[in-house]
Order: sequence, then C-alpha cells, then structure tokens
Amino acid sequence: MNGKSPQLLRQVRLLDPTTQSDRLTDVLIINHKIASIGSNITDFPTNTEIIDAQKLVLGTGLVDLYSHSGEPGNETRETLETLVASAAAGGFTQIAVLPDTSPRIDNAQILTSLQQKIQYLANDNLPRVHLWSAISAGGEQKQMAELAELSSQAIGFSDRFSLTDLPFLKQVLEYLQPLQKPLAIDVSANELTAQGVIREGINSVRYGLVGNPGYSEASASAAILELVTAINTPIHLMRVSTARSVELIAAAKTRGVPVTASTTWMHLLFSTADLASYDPNLRLEPPLGNPSDLQILQEGCQAGIIDAIAIDHQGYSYEEKTVAFSEAPSGAIGLQLALPILWQKFVATGQWSALQLWQALSTKPQLCLQQTPRDLAIDSTEFTLFDPEKVWTVNHQNIHSLSSNTPWWGQQIRGQVIV
Repeated sequence: MNGKSPQLLRQVRLLDPTTQSDRLTDVLIINHKIASIGSNITDFPTNTEIIDAQKLVLGTGLVDLYSHSGEPGNETRETLETLVASAAAGGFTQIAVLPDTSPRIDNAQILTSLQQKIQYLANDNLPRVHLWSAISAGGEQKQMAELAELSSQAIGFSDRFSLTDLPFLKQVLEYLQPLQKPLAIDVSANELTAQGVIREGINSVRYGLVGNPGYSEASASAAILELVTAINTPIHLMRVSTARSVELIAAAKTRGVPVTASTTWMHLLFSTADLASYDPNLRLEPPLGNPSDLQILQEGCQAGIIDAIAIDHQGYSYEEKTVAFSEAPSGAIGLQLALPILWQKFVATGQWSALQLWQALSTKPQLCLQQTPRDLAIDSTEFTLFDPEKVWTVNHQNIHSLSSNTPWWGQQIRGQVIV
C-alpha cells in the first residue's frame, strides 16, 4: 500500500475482536482511514488502487503493553525513533515504553522531555506512544515518586517489587486507588531467584546453569494478589512465566480480585528445552519456563487467564549479547517479529483461532491499559494490514531496530505487515 492514493481491498479477511468478526469483505481506505466496508464496494474515487486482498488480513491495530527504549541513556541500542519505526513496521498502532531508561522516568521533568520528543516524531502513520512512570523515585523502592503529578502525563505506573517491598507496595496500592491509573507489577526479581539464569529443573542441571526456582515468581505473585484482595486496587501482573502463577491468577479472578496479566511472546514460544544451544538471545528475564510451564502459559493465554501478549522489546548491541549465556543481559527485540511468528505457531497450525491471537495482541492489551477498544468501522485509523504468506529475511535491510538480538537473525520468516 503506497498510502498516497486510495486503496480498495477486495475480499480482505477482516478480524475484529471487538465484534468477534472474522469474515471476507471489501474495505476502502483513504488517507490511512477506513472510508467504507461492504461486501462489494462500487463507489470509490477514480484514482483508487484496487488490490486483490483475499490472502491478506486486516485487523484492529496491535497494542504493545510494554517495551524498552534505549533513549535516554543508551541510544546505541535503540532510540525512540527506531523503536517507533519498529513498532509501525510490526503492525502496532500503540506502544507503551517502560520507565527503565537512564535516567529513569520517575519525575515530571524527564516525562515532559520525552513527551516532547514523542510529539516531534508523531505523524498519522506512526503508533501512539505512551510512557509508563516508575513508582519509586531515584531507583529506590522506598521513596514514592510524585504519583499524582505524574499521572497527568503517564499511561500508568510500573515497577519491580521484591518480597521485602510488600509494605511499600501496600502504601502504593492505597495511594493509587483514587488516581484510577493502571499499575503494572514485575515480580521477576526478588530474594528467592538465587541469581539464576534459567528456570530451575532438569534442564538447568543438564546444561550446568544456575537455576531460578519457579516458586520465586509464584511466591511474589501470591503475596501481591493477597494485598490486592484486601485493598481492591486493580493491578496488572507483567511477564508471567510459570504454571503456578497462572493457577494463582485463575483462582484470584474466580474470587473477583481485580487483576489482569500478561506474558511475553517469547515465553509462549520457547522453554528450557530450547537452551541446549546456549543462545544468549534466549537469555530473558524472567527466564524461559520449563516445558510444563510453556504448555500452561499457552493454554492460559488461549483461555483468557493470561489476558494479553506483550512484546517486551529490548535491544542490546552485538558486543553486549555476544558473550556467554549466563553473562548476557536479558532481553530480545521483537516488535517486527511477534505477529508473523505467533501467527505461524498458533493460527497457521490451527492451535488457536485468528481472533484469539489478534485479541491477545490488540483489544486485550487496551483493556489492561484501561482503554475502551473500538471496533473496525468507518473513520477507523488504528488498523493493521498483514500478509501471512509473505516471506522475508530478518536482517538490517528489513529490521528498523538498531539492535539484532533475536534468535531469528539472518533467517527467513513467513508473514509480514504491509506498511
């Protein structure tokens, strides 16, 4: 799609999780806005480009709950500009940036500065960029940031909480209740992880890597869910990676506890069984689960216990990642890769329906951000056009990120967003 003249998509597969619609229809797009939807559109401008779209998918715009920007502080890894370009090329119409920049996003000055840069980058074809604010000021989870002041600009608040931080978290939950902003909590780092780099189990022993026990995540999740049960402030649990955490979240939801949860796309694809190669690009935080965790995460996501799939895109330089597995920083890029690879894994194989995957990447993340999803209708501008069969190579010619830390680097993959 050239984006200059109107385009008429003939018999495109339209996916709209809001209305649970999966059908073939014509769609007329003018100035990157849906102008008409119908079974056989005959009224369109004379300069319209007519596209045979029977093999294409048009869906609601994808929404990434959390990813990392190297700017400010580590611009050689990723800038806001390259992050936004990667998101656009991956079909994302909204992305939310985590506060772990350098300096951290924990005060109004840095928040305003980044918002100004985002406004400078903004145009009609790029995703909306939101900023998470840290809860604690100065990097220490003992002093609360000026949350009321920050809430006017931030999409919500996000931070890591260890077991010793629970009294502080209790204060945060009480303070945030009237602000009605999303609170995303990461429980991956606490006193029980034993500084492990792989999920503890038979494979951690087999590969000779220090194991991080699954109960480290489950214990923190359970404690936080008990606090939320008592205080009733809604929270979002990030980066869920163990079967036990899924069980705890399911039980909490059954009791009416106001909790949503997400896992990352990589945790739905790999497990410790894939670490025999010691590929540093599979060094993640939290670490990949054991095969039993992987199965429960997939089932939990399909069932809606895990509400959303996050990308958690995090770039590192070649030198930073080209080290021994246990010494590599945790994280991988994924904004341009997630949709095609997840589609091939789950939809093309018939394991999930197209709507199940699409809602986990679009409307469900919006709900986690306390947004009201809109259906694909006239005047919609947030949509994604995807070719599930397009084959392309993951390299610097096609990837907008400054970084290349992904296990698919140099490989051909199937499926590409049409920009």
